[in-house]
Amino acid sequence: MSELPKMIAVVGTNASGKSGLGVELARRFGGEIVSADSRQVFRGLDLGSGKITAEEMRGVPHHLLDVCAPGDFFSMHDFQRLAYAAIDDILARGRIPFLVGGTGLYVDCVTEGYVMSNRMPDLAYRDELEKRSTPELYEMLQAALPGAEVDPRNRNRVMRMLEKLHDGDDHAPGRSPRYDCLKLGVTWDRPTLKARIDERLERRMAQGMVDEVRGLLDRGVRPEFMVKLGLEYRFITQYLTGEIETDAEMTELLAAAIKRFAKRQMTWFRRDKSIRWLDMRGDPAAEAEALIRAFLKAR
Repeated sequence: MSELPKMIAVVGTNASGKSGLGVELARRFGGEIVSADSRQVFRGLDLGSGKITAEEMRGVPHHLLDVCAPGDFFSMHDFQRLAYAAIDDILARGRIPFLVGGTGLYVDCVTEGYVMSNRMPDLAYRDELEKRSTPELYEMLQAALPGAEVDPRNRNRVMRMLEKLHDGDDHAPGRSPRYDCLKLGVTWDRPTLKARIDERLERRMAQGMVDEVRGLLDRGVRPEFMVKLGLEYRFITQYLTGEIETDAEMTELLAAAIKRFAKRQMTWFRRDKSIRWLDMRGDPAAEAEALIRAFLKAR
């Protein structure tokens, strides 16, 4: 048995209910939550990122929310460093860390213990890449690394691969896990998940998601940064800057994009055979509690 300190991960798709389940489980076990979401680290990105509210936290401490200003550079390496610090602090106080979120790379870099380079990014090179279209970037990558396996439409991923090649860091990260992790998965069948996505999008639009994005732009956050965030921030920014003409068109495009993203999330998480998928139509909290109790008891 592993002698590494134990932690729990609750992962899953958009609109699956993982945040609420994470809170319930943390309450039952006296735990604290470390958010694993690439957009919730930014201050002011609340409705669009689905950031949990103070009321929804139900008194459970949350970490890695609102840790940097919108527009600032924040990398997976930054996330891992802060997550390790938060988790180690939680463990040192005799509490149980729960890593909760849907950003697959953020989850894996902590649970799998990615060993990453401390090399600083070449910001001048990044600025040059930003000026190019996604197809141009993909052509550059294929020229530099023929046969590279990456979605040609995934601009951020293509750019990161180009930057690694530019920096001479073209190897896969090593792994040195720091924690013994029980991974619990949260999702629904496709029709139910689509309905949940539509309902959540309608609710957040009514709560003022367009005004949130407008306020960020008015405070000087660059549209290019907002578009790079994807999904809600991308499509609402394009609507506010006139690239998308109507509110109805924007909402339709956004709903479809969120559903495609949820499908990609599932593809990512399904590759990890260690994830225990919960029955969301039963009593997922009770099922998860039993799994956690057995996991914590095992030595």
